[in-house]
Amino acid sequence: MTATLSPAQQAFGDIAPALADLSDRVLFGEVWERPELSGRDRSLITLAALIALYRIHELPGHIRRALDNGVTREELGEAVTHLAFYAGWPAANTACAIMRDVLSQPVQP
Repeated sequence: MTATLSPAQQAFGDIAPALADLSDRVLFGEVWERPELSGRDRSLITLAALIALYRIHELPGHIRRALDNGVTREELGEAVTHLAFYAGWPAANTACAIMRDVLSQPVQP
């Protein structure tokens, strides 16, 4: 049954159904689908913000989304390296550990 639920519905739909609905319809529907930026560009921007703001809970899902949007493993590593100088070494170090974990998992269809 959880396979039919969106990631937002799975994560917090039982606690905050309106937030899950807004995430699905507005954030991942309207905002992510605007044509002015590609999904790939939006993924890189989002990863940079999440790493810089130390939003570690959201990072795994957005790493997977970035890969789905065409960001390569090498580009992920380069982004983290670049961010180390702007967001701080601890933030980059933590992002590397999370990326290692996500990248070691089997790709889901």
